[in-house]
Parts: sequence; structure tokens; C-alpha cells
Amino acid sequence: MILLPAIDLMSGEVVRLRQGKADQKTVYSRDPAAFARRWEAEGGDYLHVVDLDAAFSGEQRNLDAVRAICAAVRFPVELGGGIRTLDAARRAIEAGVSRVIVGTRAAESLAFVTELALELGSARVAVGIDAKNGLVSVKGWTEESTLTALDLARRAEQAGAGTIIYTDIATDGMKAGPNFAETEKMLGALGCQLIASGGVTTVADVRRLGKMPGLYGCIIGKALYDGDLNLGDLRN
Repeated sequence: MILLPAIDLMSGEVVRLRQGKADQKTVYSRDPAAFARRWEAEGGDYLHVVDLDAAFSGEQRNLDAVRAICAAVRFPVELGGGIRTLDAARRAIEAGVSRVIVGTRAAESLAFVTELALELGSARVAVGIDAKNGLVSVKGWTEESTLTALDLARRAEQAGAGTIIYTDIATDGMKAGPNFAETEKMLGALGCQLIASGGVTTVADVRRLGKMPGLYGCIIGKALYDGDLNLGDLRN
């Protein structure tokens, strides 16, 4: 299982939001590239970056920071937030990212996922599924759809996504542990790569996820920033 340290960008700064709420923001740094180098040095396998401004507004406002991050590190970078058109996906790839993450747009149009997979290749396309109480949330977690996370995951894989990123909103940023039960359900239903996200707090959390057969990776965010976890410790 690979480890994906997270960087959330807002106005060019590294931030974390509590349960995705913009009014509950903590600013950690004004130098995203420095944090990217740190997570790489500590043992991260793949960097997970989210453009929160784009997630809320649909406008890519942090591409300069993304370029700086990609230029500063050797490990691959994936980018989510506001990838709602083919041009937006191309701009992300041109900025240096290895994989784009589609969230809101995938819930609205699986044909868009297929279009991206045909244009970029499935390996470069991930669908981010953010769920609360089993239902998909969209537009920066501000709206809830009627789709279940499991149904969307199956459909997204069929549409051509090479990776599914499952985030449980109720646990994200709360340091309460991941939603293991839902993650296991996802694993049982999918053949593509699955990344677990949300609530990863302790070494025990990571070890438990790592024992799930076939789980491709897990994203670690707030626990790293608050010093609860060190990527180096997870390599021992």
C-alpha cells in the first residue's frame, strides 16, 4: 500500500479544513513546494494535492503553486479540485501532475470520465468520491447527491477511471480513524485501484488499512500536519 501525504491549497497557501468547511480553516504554510519536499523526504510515495479554491468555485486559481510543487519533487503528484473540463485536466497535466482527480463532474457525467480516460489514459484519471452517510457529496462538499458512493464507484470504474479515491467526510480532518467498513465494501466491489482517505490518524490506522487485500493506497493529511504521524515511522 502506498502512502499519499496531502497538500490542500487555498489562495496559494497550505491549509486544512475541518470536515471540508471553508470557515474552519487552518493555515500551515505559504510555501507549498517546501511542504512537498518535506513529505517526499519523509517517505511519501505519491503526493495528493487539492485545489480548494477550484473545488468551491470551479476556477483553477492555484496552478502556479502546483507547478512549483511538481518542479520541487521527484515523486508523482495527483491533483483534484475543479477538474470539470478536458481543458482543466490538460492544464493540470501541463503543470506537471501525473494524475487528475475528478469529483463533482464525475457525479454529474460519467461520459466525462470516459472522455478523460480516452484522452489521457485510464492511469491518469482518478475519480474522487466524497461521501457522508453513504451518499455522494459534490461541489466542495456543499451539496449532497442521491447517488450512493458504492454505485458511483462501480460506474466510474466502468467509465474508464483507473483509480477511485474514497473519502468519508464525517471522518475527514477529525482524526477519528477511517471508515474501515465502507472501505472494505468498496474493495469488494471494485477491480481498479482504490485509495482510502479521511480520518487516518495513527500508525494503527495505517497498519489496519495496509492489511486490507488489494488496497492501493491511503491519504494522510491533518495527522501529519499536527505531528500525530510521521511518514518515516510508517516505514519501520
